[in-house]
Amino acid sequence: MLEKLFGFDPSKMTLRKEVIGGITTFLTMAYILAVNPSILSATGMDAGAVFTTTCISAVVGTLVMAIYAKLPFALAPGMGLNAFFAYTVVLTMGYSWQFALTAVMIEGLIFIILTITGLRQHIVNAIPLVMRRAISPGIGLFIAFVGLKGAGIVTSSESTFITLGDMHNPAVLLSIFGILLTAALLVKGITGALLIGIIATTIVGIPLGVTNYSGIISIPPSISPIFMQFEWQNILSVDMVVVVLTFLFIDMFDTIGTLIGVSNRAGMVDDNGNVKNLNQAFMADAIGTTIGSMLGTSTVTTYVESASGVNVGGRSGLTSFIVAICFLVALLFAPLFLAIPAQATAAALILVGVMMMHDIRKVDFSKYVTAIPCFICIVLMPLTYSISDGILMGVISYVLIHLLSGTIKDEDERNNMNWGTILLAVLFICRYAFL
Repeated sequence: MLEKLFGFDPSKMTLRKEVIGGITTFLTMAYILAVNPSILSATGMDAGAVFTTTCISAVVGTLVMAIYAKLPFALAPGMGLNAFFAYTVVLTMGYSWQFALTAVMIEGLIFIILTITGLRQHIVNAIPLVMRRAISPGIGLFIAFVGLKGAGIVTSSESTFITLGDMHNPAVLLSIFGILLTAALLVKGITGALLIGIIATTIVGIPLGVTNYSGIISIPPSISPIFMQFEWQNILSVDMVVVVLTFLFIDMFDTIGTLIGVSNRAGMVDDNGNVKNLNQAFMADAIGTTIGSMLGTSTVTTYVESASGVNVGGRSGLTSFIVAICFLVALLFAPLFLAIPAQATAAALILVGVMMMHDIRKVDFSKYVTAIPCFICIVLMPLTYSISDGILMGVISYVLIHLLSGTIKDEDERNNMNWGTILLAVLFICRYAFL
């Protein structure tokens, strides 16, 4: 039954690792339960309703991933996309949150069409193989940076942009404790090291005042204030087109980057760089976004934190099914799950970043024509705080460097440019020029 439902292969996978993988993934992304209501409520949306919707939309998208795509990836309203929704579309452009929800729904429907027609798969195939191999280490640096930032180990600086955090702060010291403990468990080969590290750091954070325990059970708020709240009068406006296209670009290449990067780490990519059940995974993303907009939340996307569950052994849809169950349970146990501080999940993100650097050895850095665009892709992901910007700038530089140097053919045919690659670069340039 498990094999039929979730693609669970008992000869290669264990039930224990799948369950631990699911719980670990959930704990590393559970912060969205607190962050998403905080961001979207700035638009006037009911924070309690957004919390409930965040849980339900994560359950829907992740269940589709578990049963249809049979992959160990979790979905929820995406960071960055929710900020664009709230701070750009509503607070800067001056539109209502109902207008923004309408844009998200249109984006989701377009994604469904692109997936059914196979266009999203063609877009992936247009990215040269060496560039796809650069995505995983780029994401590794990105999520490590997210972890370091959440831990307070790195912080903002007016003179240098970022700098070392306050090493006397109990929260920072707790993060360092969590990193060292989890690293030691990993070195010892302890199964579930990331999960044990998260739980132990959360407990230690209670007497330090970092873990804010406020109870166990609560009744989930109603979603009626934000359910099916669309605004149709501006659907044909230029601004609507711009907003929808921006959502499309960010979501599409965040998802592509996450799926390729984490699949590489999980060994789910063949020699030609093809990801198992990629189109089905895209459909889970598209359905999650469409249903999420109806429920009342910003774009639902595949989470890079899925790498934490993959790294402790999650390999099938059973892992993502466990994540969905955790989000469902979180509806009732919100105070308990929300008590897990960023300092507790930081260790998991940072150490998963280490693990994802593995594929960097597949990039030949002595061959400048491919090394330079790959480096641009890798380094811009953390420095722009965006997976999609790293991919877009990487592909643009790949095409321009090849054309300017007259290096059209590569010794590895899988790295050759084609009209699809050039078309992508043109579209990406237009995205930066006009959106």
